[in-house]
Amino acid sequence: MSIDWAALGQVFGISLAVTVGMVGVFTLGIVGTSRSDQPQPHDGAVGTAVVAGGASAAARTAAYACFGLCAAVVAYGIYLIVA
Repeated sequence: MSIDWAALGQVFGISLAVTVGMVGVFTLGIVGTSRSDQPQPHDGAVGTAVVAGGASAAARTAAYACFGLCAAVVAYGIYLIVA
């Protein structure tokens, strides 16, 4: 039995790069949905801290695009496994 180490190395390298990239894209999606341009006052007692509000429409749209890209990569991976 012979192992093609070059092909194994390529698979490992590409898998590592895609995994790190998708984690980064997913993280950008999470940050995009949680960021706020302007803080909003907290509904509570007088003197409470100001908390961050929701994300802007552009940030939310970019975050959803990141989540869509992640879903597309997962679907492509499942397609490669099944095919």
